[in-house]
Amino acid sequence: MYFAALLARTEDGWEASDTELDDVETLSDLADLAREATVDYDDDTVLVFIEQEDAWFGVVRVDGEEDPRIYVSDAAAAARSSYGEILLTDEMLGRDPGDDPADDLDALDLDGTEDGEPSDSADADDGDADSGDAVPSGPLGDTEILADLGVPEKELLALESGDALGEIAEILGAAEVLETVR
Repeated sequence: MYFAALLARTEDGWEASDTELDDVETLSDLADLAREATVDYDDDTVLVFIEQEDAWFGVVRVDGEEDPRIYVSDAAAAARSSYGEILLTDEMLGRDPGDDPADDLDALDLDGTEDGEPSDSADADDGDADSGDAVPSGPLGDTEILADLGVPEKELLALESGDALGEIAEILGAAEVLETVR
């Protein structure tokens, strides 16, 4: 089960809204969605909270027109999720853009044979190992993403999936508004 919400910091405090990510395909789409939450406040901070129950959580921070900042509690778990894949950009994973499509093409059997040669299964195994190496287990991203808001790196890294987003919201003073959209 997934949960996604936007927390926008305005002059009056934090405002929360739940959000559907069905139409979000890229990090740019997600950043645009966050920016739409602050039409009147171009420089306000918007946090996008995404959580897969007891598996991982992610925070995307958008400050005005700056590039989004991202933190994911468990990159390997997020990589197995369609919403997590949005957050795990090539840059975040240390890959050059365009590396994935080449890897995908190499994994396909395009030589026209259909006899199931042993080398085909070996190639498939190599592809799995490469993808496992590319996405590390554990936290990934900007661990200082919330430091200026009262959640230092050490505290963020100590949070475990479950109610991590609630704990963050509590520190921000936004627990009540987050609960209204949960």
